[in-house]
Amino acid sequence: MTAEILAVGTELLMGQIANTDAQYISRRLAELGINVYFHTVVGDNAARLEETLTRALNRSEIVITTGGLGPTKDDLTKETISKTMNRKLILHEDILDKIRNFFEQKHRKMVDINVKQAYLPENSIVIPNLNGTAPGCIIEEGEKTIIMLPGPPQEMQPMFEDTVFEYLKEKTGVILVSKMLKIIGIGESELETRLMDLIVNQENPTIAPYASQGEVTVRVTARCTQKKEAEEMLTPIINEIRTRLGDLVYAEDGQSLEEVVCTLLKENELTIATAESCTGGLFAGRIVNIPGASEVFERGYITYSNDAKVEDLGVSYDIIKKYGAVSKETALEMIEGLKQRTKASVGVAITGIAGPGGGTPDKPVGMVYIASFVKDKVCCKEFELMGNRERVRNDACLRALDMVRRLILGIE
Repeated sequence: MTAEILAVGTELLMGQIANTDAQYISRRLAELGINVYFHTVVGDNAARLEETLTRALNRSEIVITTGGLGPTKDDLTKETISKTMNRKLILHEDILDKIRNFFEQKHRKMVDINVKQAYLPENSIVIPNLNGTAPGCIIEEGEKTIIMLPGPPQEMQPMFEDTVFEYLKEKTGVILVSKMLKIIGIGESELETRLMDLIVNQENPTIAPYASQGEVTVRVTARCTQKKEAEEMLTPIINEIRTRLGDLVYAEDGQSLEEVVCTLLKENELTIATAESCTGGLFAGRIVNIPGASEVFERGYITYSNDAKVEDLGVSYDIIKKYGAVSKETALEMIEGLKQRTKASVGVAITGIAGPGGGTPDKPVGMVYIASFVKDKVCCKEFELMGNRERVRNDACLRALDMVRRLILGIE
């Protein structure tokens, strides 16, 4: 079964907002085994919308539209689709009552143009909107299906989950279950080489590796009629990948590295403190972005300047003068300062050259030293990271998180 997602809105074409609806819908359709071959965006123009819709119906079995269901004159989706499908727009009094109630609950006056939203194509399936005034609808025409949804994600997503997903699930009769293996410490090319025979010979489950910044994800997907059966099919493939990649795999349910680290800290009743130079608090920010981080995050220092390293962490001026602020020796002094100044059982210290300037032949841009301790065990490593300033800083955080993960688990 094939689908096309047709987003309607001039603001999308002008780059004023991102088309996150298409990303969300595509991900959910993949779980149902529905192939999405096209994402299309068209502005608020009836002629172009009709042309685009006709093309979409010619090449796809399901067309899902987002946007253009509002009350104003440039909201043309419903009217254009009704015309294209030769369906009259019918007033639904029950929907009109709900729209009136919506405004009353908000203590706002409903204006006449909102009545437009209570009109839906004849013989369509209504998709209730509990978070706004624009209901959606489903039109079935022979082998083709058109699903209309509003554009705002806070309205679209609940409507998709509550009505559309189950509707489509009944049509497909199959489900897709995926595991997202998250991997760090290896590039996409080397990973694919290690898994090449599995990828070449894949049928069901399927294996799809792809790179993101600083790490790699392998999606393993089984297609079945029952979730339990799919999970049983996934198990041997997951086990084989884990056997080949070992401790490079840090998660199999798509968790971020900071989520994994925070879980390990909680499970082992550990707390963490940080001292950051080139990352400027980015590492601490990734930790505190995780709900419940207050249970594990003790404190953080941003010691960007040499004076800050000396005054806040007790780093020796002589060490900085002799070895430089970006050095193993300075990183170890920073971590020792953390141990002395905090009650945390885990510490991370990061110092490096993020660029674009500041590098030398001996210490190029991208050179980063990361030191960490877990209780009495201390580790310090040098990294030569690639990319622009943002990438170097982000990669440094990933390496630091992985160092903490390995120390807690006792992995060398």
